[in-house]
Amino acid sequence: MSRSSESIDRSAAGATAVVELRDVVATLGRFPALSGATMRVERSEIVLLRGPNGAGKTTLLRLCAGLVPVVRGEAFVMGHDLSVDRERVRPLVGLLGHQNGLYADLTVAENVRFWGATVGASTAEVDAAMDRMGVADRLADVPVRKLSAGQKRRAALAGLVARRAQVWLLDEPHAGLDQTGRDELDATLQQAADAGATILVASHELDRAESLATRAIDVVAGQTSDGHLS
Repeated sequence: MSRSSESIDRSAAGATAVVELRDVVATLGRFPALSGATMRVERSEIVLLRGPNGAGKTTLLRLCAGLVPVVRGEAFVMGHDLSVDRERVRPLVGLLGHQNGLYADLTVAENVRFWGATVGASTAEVDAAMDRMGVADRLADVPVRKLSAGQKRRAALAGLVARRAQVWLLDEPHAGLDQTGRDELDATLQQAADAGATILVASHELDRAESLATRAIDVVAGQTSDGHLS
């Protein structure tokens, strides 16, 4: 059986793991950013990725989003083999990295509508996403370039909510948010998980992230291991 047909069979069979990596190696240039990462994540989990800067957390999230190729090992997201069909994963995941992924010349509403349109979100769903993250009303018609860092983060999160991603991949999602924004984000993540989304969060804000997560995975020198929540 070819790797491609195996991936199709796994998807059709409804494999229980949403994310499954086995001894995955990924490189950035010649640097091995992941050097044998292994993990399994089930539906509706909120998994905290912990580790020092440069450990491979961001690369791990980008690999799960289909943006970084697998050099060796096996990697599946939503049943799709990342070695052969990375592009099929991308519509199923929502990645929020250090960059917010917003169009600076568009308004908040235009940005959120754009991301919602990629999955056919209704006007009501887009409005609800903006309201959820506190960027409706007075901020809706403001160009992104005029927003503060925290407001941009809220707008990006609203776009992620509107996309209805099945897998949320978040890299320091609380960065730039005030206390209210952080609380609203945590409530949104919990609500998404309760609705069936699977969430991976890379964060250095361990007190907050550990209280939200169902479990932790430690990432050190490009390798993964199960961790314990405080």
